[in-house]
Amino acid sequence: MSLRDPLRAVSMALVVFAASAAVLGTALAATTTPATGKFPPGDAKAGKAKFEVTCIACHKKDGTGGFKVTGNPTANWTLKKTWDATRTDAYLRDCITNGKAKDGMVAWGKTGQIKPDMIENLIAYIKTFKAAAK
Repeated sequence: MSLRDPLRAVSMALVVFAASAAVLGTALAATTTPATGKFPPGDAKAGKAKFEVTCIACHKKDGTGGFKVTGNPTANWTLKKTWDATRTDAYLRDCITNGKAKDGMVAWGKTGQIKPDMIENLIAYIKTFKAAAK
């Protein structure tokens, strides 16, 4: 066995490792905020599953909200006036990420309990209430 064989094996392992790291890095980049400030579109179905576990206690299954943690009711997403009150993606993202202490909203993203890609999924699901808002 010559000295070249182990060197070739190590070289090949490094190439495989580098390729794997590049693929993983690309996958992770797809779930985070790019430098452009644009966010990947969320998956409403995945958002619904998370909503039904994490958000339903205060916001109710049908999105009508009303639960008063601090004396202020949670948003009723089935009303047009709720959406007219600047309920943009950025607003929802900020609420879920940083919370709203005055309203009793938990900072789910800041605490790491809900990751950025799931926040986008939740926004996509919450927006399904907007379509039915009266």
